[in-house]
Amino acid sequence: MAEAAASAKGLAPSARAGGLVVLAGLLVAVLVLSIAVGARAIPLSDIWSALVAFDPSQTNHRIILDLRLPRTLVGLLVGAALGLSGAILQGATRNPLADPGILGINAGATLCVVLGISVFGITQLSGYVWLAFLGAGGATVAVYLIASLGREGATPVKLALAGAAVTAVLTSVTSAILITSVETLDQIRFWQVGALTGRTNEILLQVTPFILAGIVLALATSRILDGLALGDDVARGLGMKVQRSRALVGLAAVILAGAATAAAGPIAFVGLTVPHVARAFTGPNYRWLLPYSMLLAPVMLLGADIVGRVIVPPGELQVGIVTAALGAPFFIALVRRRKLAEL
Repeated sequence: MAEAAASAKGLAPSARAGGLVVLAGLLVAVLVLSIAVGARAIPLSDIWSALVAFDPSQTNHRIILDLRLPRTLVGLLVGAALGLSGAILQGATRNPLADPGILGINAGATLCVVLGISVFGITQLSGYVWLAFLGAGGATVAVYLIASLGREGATPVKLALAGAAVTAVLTSVTSAILITSVETLDQIRFWQVGALTGRTNEILLQVTPFILAGIVLALATSRILDGLALGDDVARGLGMKVQRSRALVGLAAVILAGAATAAAGPIAFVGLTVPHVARAFTGPNYRWLLPYSMLLAPVMLLGADIVGRVIVPPGELQVGIVTAALGAPFFIALVRRRKLAEL
């Protein structure tokens, strides 16, 4: 009993700020490694000189500024977005297995990208971004409207069931299109698996405003999530408008997960696993859980991307494959050790 109580509390309040500092330092180290490691190893001195005195005649400088830096920054933003969206979705739905896919975000984004390729002939990643964001938002709105039917409104159970149903329908339509169009399948397969490869400054500029806005909104919902964690009846007794609060949290999740999926494709296990790891340090307090998730997730995502670059030289594994391979056994071990039902 004492061990379970300590696990629920996480670190002492005085140690949590220090934990954030350690995580920030770890994130900086991973960012540097992400720029330095790859098919062509780049010295740290070249990284610094490229950032402060760019010389277009230097091959390493061009690789850093045109390829490695945009890829790393997209990974940073996507990781932070996935970690935060997973944490707030688990809190809003009180479902320990919730992740950005629970509201049909991944399925909606994928279907819109497939339709854009097959119907409108869009082939550039910069075009995928807007289609994926539109599909993610549309699918989430549909899930919320379906779950809102009835007197009780959008309860956690109804949200999970509606999300599963909408995801199944959208995935079936996507599969039907891909079966009948080999050209579309060839275009989408690298985006669909989840990847940071080929992410340019153009894509970075497109998704950055959405993700930054989503981060600000998500961090501002910590009090709401703490209230929702007490249960709908208690939250109402405290004066909280539950449906409105849950809609606001859902909006933050849509912005974050939609932009992340648009930029890098559907990446599994980051939004699912990271909040549980963060909760081991912070306990159930969302004022600490959200910043921890925001820092831990890009560490995991960029670390997986680095592993994917070096594990099968001279090629590389896409980050979505690596996160699934690393995240699945880790999450199974986490489930066996912790009581995930107690959010």
